[in-house]
Amino acid sequence: MVQFVLRRIIGMIPILFLLSIVVFTLAKLMPGDALTGKIDYLNTDPAYVAETRAKYGLDDPIYDQYVRWISGVIKGDFGESFVHKMDVMELIGSRLPNTILLGILSLFITYVLAFLMGRYSGRHPYSLGDYSIALWNYLALAIPSFVAALLAIYIFAIKLQWVPASGSISMDYEQGTIVYILDKLRHTILPAIVLGAMTTASYTQFLRNDMIENSHQDYVRTARAKGTKESHIYNKHILRNSVIPIVTLIGFDIAGLFGGAVVIEYIFTYPGIGSLFIESVNSRDYSVVMAITMMLTVMTLLGNLLADILYGLVDPRIRLR
Repeated sequence: MVQFVLRRIIGMIPILFLLSIVVFTLAKLMPGDALTGKIDYLNTDPAYVAETRAKYGLDDPIYDQYVRWISGVIKGDFGESFVHKMDVMELIGSRLPNTILLGILSLFITYVLAFLMGRYSGRHPYSLGDYSIALWNYLALAIPSFVAALLAIYIFAIKLQWVPASGSISMDYEQGTIVYILDKLRHTILPAIVLGAMTTASYTQFLRNDMIENSHQDYVRTARAKGTKESHIYNKHILRNSVIPIVTLIGFDIAGLFGGAVVIEYIFTYPGIGSLFIESVNSRDYSVVMAITMMLTVMTLLGNLLADILYGLVDPRIRLR
C-alpha cells in the first residue's frame, strides 16, 4: 500500500508540471491583462503605464514569466492578488473554510439521499416509488444547477423567508460561538441542498442497478434457500456489496468539492473558492486564477488516488501494488 501511494505521488509530478504549463498559457491567452480596467491608457501618463507594466513583469517574454511563476509555486509562493492586494494563498485561505463547509454539507446530503432512494428502488424495482425516484433523477439531470438555485432562492429565501438568500454570515458574530455556527449553517444549508440534491441521480441509479443485479447472484439464492430473512439478505449481503462502487466515488467527490460549487457559490454570492475564481477571471486577476486552477488539479489527482485506496479497502479482492 505504501509503495503504491509513493509511486502514484511521484507519478503526479510530471503531470503537474505539464498542467502548470497549460494553466499558465491559457491564463496568458485570456483577453487583456492584470491592468485591464484598472488603468485608463488614454488618460494616463505613458511613463507611469510602462513603469507599472515593468513592475509586474507583464512585458517580459512569456517563458520568463512562467519560470518566475513556477519558481515561486515550488516554494509555495503563488504571488500577490492584483485586485485584493494581498498574498494569493492568504486570500484563498480566507475563502477556503466556506467552500469546505459547503462541500461537506452537500456531500452528506448527496450520499444520504442517494443511499435512501437507491436502497428503496433496488429493493422495490418497477414499483410506483421506484418510478417516482426515477422521475426525480431525470429532473435532477435535466435542470441546470443555476435554474435550481434561482428557484430555491425565490421559494425558500424570498417567499417563505426560511433562510438567507446570500452571503455566509448575517452579522459580525464572534467566531466559535453557538450563534455564529447556527447563522453560518443557515446561510450554507440552501446552497448545500441545491448542490447536494441535484447530484444524487447517478449515485441513486448506481446503487439501484447494483442491488438488482446482486439480488440474482448465486450467494443470494443460497441465502434464501437456507431460510435467511429477506431483510437480512438485503442489508447484509446485497446492500453491502452494492455500496462498494458508491464508496469509491468519495475520492472523486472530494476532488469536486471546490470545482463543483463554482456556479452555486456565484449565484448565492457565497464567499468561497468558486465565487473567488469567477471574480478573478472577470477582473483578470491571473495569479489567483492560476493558483485556484492548480489547487483544483492537485485535488483531482489526490481524489483519484483516494478513490483507488478506498476501493482496495472496501473490497478485499482488490490488491494495490
